[in-house]
Amino acid sequence: MQLHLPEPSSDALNASRALTRLIADDIARHAGWISFARYMELALYAPDLGYYSGGAAKLGKDGDFTTAPEMTALFGETLAHAVGELLQQSAPHILEFGAGTGKLAADILAECAAAGITVESYSIVELSGELRARQQQLLADFPQVQWLDDFPPAFSGVVVGNEVLDAMPVSLVVKTAAGWLERGVTVRDGSFAFEDRACDPALIEQIPEADVLPVGYVTEVHPLAAGFMASLASMLTAGAEQSGKGSAAVLIDYGFPAHEYYLDQRHAGTLMCHYRHHSHDDPFYLPGLQDITAHVDFTAMAYAAVRNGLEMVGYMSQAGFLLAAGLANRLLRTSPNDVRQYLPKTNAVQKLTSPAEMGELFKVLVVGTGVELPEQFNRADQSFRL
Repeated sequence: MQLHLPEPSSDALNASRALTRLIADDIARHAGWISFARYMELALYAPDLGYYSGGAAKLGKDGDFTTAPEMTALFGETLAHAVGELLQQSAPHILEFGAGTGKLAADILAECAAAGITVESYSIVELSGELRARQQQLLADFPQVQWLDDFPPAFSGVVVGNEVLDAMPVSLVVKTAAGWLERGVTVRDGSFAFEDRACDPALIEQIPEADVLPVGYVTEVHPLAAGFMASLASMLTAGAEQSGKGSAAVLIDYGFPAHEYYLDQRHAGTLMCHYRHHSHDDPFYLPGLQDITAHVDFTAMAYAAVRNGLEMVGYMSQAGFLLAAGLANRLLRTSPNDVRQYLPKTNAVQKLTSPAEMGELFKVLVVGTGVELPEQFNRADQSFRL
């Protein structure tokens, strides 16, 4: 497939070639084949060369994609009030995974300060050196911010994760006339190529009614993200036991419940790549210079959390969550008569809440122990769809 995308710089191209050699060497060490999850792990997280661990800009006009916090402060300001409701039932600590440029943290902390919501510590777990440096610069005026390299063993407070689950490596599986196979990566004629091999039956357990899906069906399963949810559950339950207070996690991402994720018409899966604000479906294009993502199976994520000791607190569309959390009130702090300020904010609200934009595709999963969302969130809750 020939892609017509912006040319990388010579330094970026050299870094991609180095990562390509590293991945090819890994394939050679594993008898000529690695799982797609392993390929995606190296492409995104190989030290110094992977997309998230290297030095290229990821976000904003010079990066590859834009997230809701980069679009408008209204997102973080509104989220701050939902988090604040949960903090009242927990401890005054926030832990964010994958904090991007730090914009979401800055907006949450500024709004919490303005609203009188106490946040004694704001910890960030960030794998990207380039993004951590940007965060440290942006958040220099917030002394309660600290950076961690991994999960703490116990945490009591509120965890925030915006577009974190979609960046976790996924396994690919394909339905054949002989049954399910795992789609992995080999080197053929000097280039990466897909190759299917025998499949661990455990990979298929995530797919409801896998037997009735048509031959040729390709999809992703999410064992690593489910493992993340298990680790999250362990951390939050340990924190609750130590503090005697509740704990919660608010995870925002794009995806579906399982019965929508594995529809017949989604026969090619949801894997997508993002390079310089262009989207395409070739994960082998310029390894290390593009993001590789897949939609989230929220049923699998909720199940992993509950199976490991957490409770379902809520699941709803991003639109429903933000409106219940007071997005309209945040907007009305700007006078409609101030057209220059008000119009961009109304456009941002449209993107955040419209079913044709982010409003329905993005979902919010809230899990925890000993906490609950305020009553106004009940009307938006769609936990029954999981």
